[in-house]
Amino acid sequence: MMAGGFTETAFIKKLSELNNTSQSIQTLSLWLIHHRKHYSTVAKIWIRELIKAKGSKKLTFMYLANDVIQNSKKKGPEYGKEFSVHMKKAFEHMSKSDEKTKNSLDRLLNIWNERGIYDNVLISELQRALVLGSEPPNKKVKVHGKKSPLNRDRRKSETEKIVENSDGTIETHVQLSPHTPAGDPPEPDELIKAIQDLEINIASSDELVRERIAKLPREVSEVSLISKIEDKEAAEKLSTQVGEAVHLLSQYNNRLSSEMDHRKKVSIMMRDFLHVQEELLAQAERNLEEYQEKLLKVFNVRTELHNHIRNLPDLTQLPNVTDGLAPLPSAEHLFMQ
Repeated sequence: MMAGGFTETAFIKKLSELNNTSQSIQTLSLWLIHHRKHYSTVAKIWIRELIKAKGSKKLTFMYLANDVIQNSKKKGPEYGKEFSVHMKKAFEHMSKSDEKTKNSLDRLLNIWNERGIYDNVLISELQRALVLGSEPPNKKVKVHGKKSPLNRDRRKSETEKIVENSDGTIETHVQLSPHTPAGDPPEPDELIKAIQDLEINIASSDELVRERIAKLPREVSEVSLISKIEDKEAAEKLSTQVGEAVHLLSQYNNRLSSEMDHRKKVSIMMRDFLHVQEELLAQAERNLEEYQEKLLKVFNVRTELHNHIRNLPDLTQLPNVTDGLAPLPSAEHLFMQ
């Protein structure tokens, strides 16, 4: 899964390719956190595609949202708040799921409750939505709180998340990666523009100004030469030159200071951008390794199947077992009295 710029089409395509493995969920989660400024669009597309998804894919969408919400907490509350707007609708929709799926969602709610991802009021609303769907509540709903089995283990890491495998087993995963990106990574076009602006407005390469500074008379920078001034006219001339030099150097120093700040900003942007690219590259390498292993297994099965087929007898070359024998009696002949 490449980093690339964020577009609705790209996100929908990635959702269509999403599967319930931790690697797939983590890779897309990291991509979404990288494009955190699009949190509103992401949440709207997420709920729309969740409703359209079929079968267990809906639960995978919930695990994706959980991963994004928990792993983006350090960067800001945007994803958590935006997903919360659509969560009730998601749980109402999934209230029609089978018991296994609803149990998985209930465990997810317990984790959110335990870690303070959402407040008790919203957790209660989501649990009611999961049980009652969109119907008005007309009976008491049991809300699982601190007594839930998942709440007993206080030693679990704050960034832990759950993933249900296709065989029904539950896995816990601590983080997307060993380190959270240091800053809010820029979009590729933002980084390109920042670099281009730096190249256009670079003060340290302004040859005209540097040449003007180099041609300033020695008198404006050497105090010892002041003693050689013999009349008022020469003093006033030097004063004018010093004033012009001060103005020129002050302006140039301000430009150099701005350039230095811009360089630091670009440096931080590049560091954060490269960090994300390294994370995505590592994810892509793991994906490649996984699929290479699967490809090897498929090749082995194909080879084994081919060998098995070669060892099977050719039925077309076998003699007809009825050759030279009397014809079999008909059904009518068999039941004649």
